[in-house]
Amino acid sequence: MPKKKKLPLRVKSKVWVEDKQGGAIFGEGRLEILEIVERSGSLHKASKELKMSYRAVWGKIKATEQRLGMKLVETRVGGIRGGGSKLTSIAKELLARFKELEERQVEMIDGLFQEIFKDFL
Repeated sequence: MPKKKKLPLRVKSKVWVEDKQGGAIFGEGRLEILEIVERSGSLHKASKELKMSYRAVWGKIKATEQRLGMKLVETRVGGIRGGGSKLTSIAKELLARFKELEERQVEMIDGLFQEIFKDFL
C-alpha cells in the first residue's frame, strides 16, 4: 500500500458578530476601519487608506453604533485646529475583545483541524 503524502494544508475561518436580524455589527472590515481611525485620528484618512468612500466608512460605523446602541467614534469638526476623529473607550474595548475572540477562534480551529485530519494528512 502506498504511503500517504503529507499535504501542506491549513484551515481558514472568519468570525464576525451579527445582531438577531443578521445585521453586521463587527468583523474584520470594521476592525480595520477603527484601527486606522485610532492610528490616524481621521475618518477621511481611513477611507483613503481603505480605498472606500468617506460615506461608506461613516455608514459602517454609524450602522454598528446604532445596532450596539453605543457611540464608537467621536468627531471634531474642522476649524483653525482642523477636525479629527477618535475612538471612544467603548470602541477600544470592543477592538480588544474582538481581537481576543479572533485569536482564540484561530487556536481552537487549528487544534480541531489537526485533531480531525492528523491521520489523513
